[in-house]
Amino acid sequence: MKNLLIVTLLFCSAQLSAQDAISRFFEKYAADESFTNVTITSRMFSLFTDLEIESKEDQEVLDAISKLKGLKILAKEDISNGKALYKEALAKLPKNEYEELMSIRDEDKDMKFMIKEKDKVVNELVMIMGGDHDFFILSLYGVIDLKQVAKLSKAMDIDGLDQLKKLDKGDEKKKN
Repeated sequence: MKNLLIVTLLFCSAQLSAQDAISRFFEKYAADESFTNVTITSRMFSLFTDLEIESKEDQEVLDAISKLKGLKILAKEDISNGKALYKEALAKLPKNEYEELMSIRDEDKDMKFMIKEKDKVVNELVMIMGGDHDFFILSLYGVIDLKQVAKLSKAMDIDGLDQLKKLDKGDEKKKN
């Protein structure tokens, strides 16, 4: 029984340390006024679900939003250390808890999408982008339907997440 308690405590502390690592990264730069810092809480997401629905696609987006717990964004433009911040942010993610979903290199920018999954349910999506002159990190957490995230990004006007639509194209090719 004592061993079970110790294993449980170790597991819980590992889970907390992963979120803490990301939170510490955000906190490290949140006070720096040269960064744009956005936090959306579950309460804000719940307000979206009160909107009138015009189409089936709108309903799908609202269903996806209703399962979200929060969104954090940290961004900085016109900088010289975007790639260094990108590497720092990636180093904070525990490799054993986050799986790379997709990576993109486009001109001077590197972008990675990482997910944290438990029991085949995505609980967190992290997008990190670093370029020669800009940096962006996003953490979306809750119960996440990856197929709806691209639609959600369009509805919320979040650059970068639209890249997830490429996953659907990959899924379609696998089916054919």
